[in-house]
Amino acid sequence: MIIWVFALSAYLLGSVSFAVVSSWVCKLPDPRTYGSRNPGATNVLRSGKKAAAVLTLLGDAGKGWLSVVLAQYYAPLWGLGNEGIAVVALSVFLGHVFPIFLRFQGGKGVATAVGVLLGLNPWIGLMAIATWLLVAMIWRISSLSALVAAMLSPLYAVSILGFEESTFAVFLMSLVLIWRHQSNIVNLMAGKEGRIGEKNSSAS
Repeated sequence: MIIWVFALSAYLLGSVSFAVVSSWVCKLPDPRTYGSRNPGATNVLRSGKKAAAVLTLLGDAGKGWLSVVLAQYYAPLWGLGNEGIAVVALSVFLGHVFPIFLRFQGGKGVATAVGVLLGLNPWIGLMAIATWLLVAMIWRISSLSALVAAMLSPLYAVSILGFEESTFAVFLMSLVLIWRHQSNIVNLMAGKEGRIGEKNSSAS
């Protein structure tokens, strides 16, 4: 029973969209009404307000990190092991992707996934970030960077955590991330995907 309380709490926290919150604070249009219509940091950046994009990025990543860190502390106190931490990690991520507060139409989950990875193990998170940055510097395509990082993250998790429950959660997150980028994959294959800095980009 307690594991469902953990899962629900993480899901509700994940459902808080910092793209919408930061846009409201900075008096910007709802990010679901322009650009890619995706409530994420990349789309908020298209508003021209860098502060709002940074707040979105930190907020979305922070909720993932916080959920996992709290689970790591409280799960053992309630008799839960790694399975409790894995459930929380996946729940906060799914909360962002399918938020109840936004009628289950959320962001693609890149920032929240990074926060989760940093919470599970800082090295895994840093390796994912380094992968994103390297691909972004070479090709300047946000979605491609996210896809490569998503595909490699399970390998990073296995190399550091081994085959445990949290590694399985990372694998599931990666699958969802790739699925959420299906339109970007089509654009990439057609050579039509926008590059970082272009206002008409449909990246994450």
